[in-house]
Amino acid sequence: MSHIDYLQDAVSLLKKLVAIPSISKEEKRAADLLQTTLIEYGFKPFREGNNLWAISKDIDPEKPTLLLNAHIDTVKAGESWKRDPYSVGDDLDIVYGLGSNDCGGGLVALLQVFRYLSLSPQAYNVIYLASAEEEISGANGIKKVLPKLPKIDIAIVGEPTSMQIAVSERGLMVVDAIAKGISSHVANEGGKNAIYVAMDDIQWIRNYHFKRKSELLGPTKMTVTLINAGTQHNVLPAECHFTIDVRTNEYYTNEEVFDILCHNLKSELKARSFHLRSSKISLDNPLVRHCIEMGIKPYGSSTLSDQALMMFPSFKLGPGDTSRSHQGDEYIKVSEIDDAIKTYIKLLDGFKW
Repeated sequence: MSHIDYLQDAVSLLKKLVAIPSISKEEKRAADLLQTTLIEYGFKPFREGNNLWAISKDIDPEKPTLLLNAHIDTVKAGESWKRDPYSVGDDLDIVYGLGSNDCGGGLVALLQVFRYLSLSPQAYNVIYLASAEEEISGANGIKKVLPKLPKIDIAIVGEPTSMQIAVSERGLMVVDAIAKGISSHVANEGGKNAIYVAMDDIQWIRNYHFKRKSELLGPTKMTVTLINAGTQHNVLPAECHFTIDVRTNEYYTNEEVFDILCHNLKSELKARSFHLRSSKISLDNPLVRHCIEMGIKPYGSSTLSDQALMMFPSFKLGPGDTSRSHQGDEYIKVSEIDDAIKTYIKLLDGFKW
């Protein structure tokens, strides 16, 4: 096959995928299409729920293993869409549609690269994984698949990075807080306004600065994004509920930040989870060094991906622009997919650790 054949197959598959609604937890039809496609390409895919993966050849335990990963699910189409989110349009160089940029372009480009790498012996094993429920970090997504895979030495995640290499990524922790007060009529003494208790805590959150800053990600950040209290105007609320969105850099674990919050806030706190951790790969990693030698620039990514669940080295490198993700009239350029396939092959074909 020529390069143009791989590109045409990638674009054709992307258009089919965009036409299929695949919101998180509802990816079955898209997964069915990918499964059929992998079989048509001559692979024997494995499947767990709506997750699919294939191995280029039998795993050689003496070789390192590279994972090529992208997700098949999307968020829901927001109100800012003016186009049909499941229509790709007629432009020859642009594929419109929900999930085209995040991250359908990476999904189909990595699949074609997987096909190409599988044609000749490599110094490493290659696994292609199309994962589900990435947008919600769901229990039936990559988290369920990773224990079933052979040992992974490094992963490339095909999120939209404009084909620059994201060597670090922020973590995420969501904390629910309840400020306690004492309910009473506002005209009487003796009550305690839970909103005012919450205000003190929120002010502390707003003013607190984490000491350890990252060169690529900057400081760890926390922001109050939701608040709710009260039943009527003349009753002091006994409780005020608010939510804290925490974005960690690689120098803080979610558990450490939660401990800092518990020691400084009066409200009762509960973290929804701790597992969406920040990640970082060394610039001295051989594959990262190879990227840099090719002129691919390293940076820190503020957006979360399945990297947060990977307990092995990984980095993001994919076609498209992250600013288009979760936006109305989402699109990716065919030329971006073209460049991605060429860049991946140049990076990986014949690479030796």
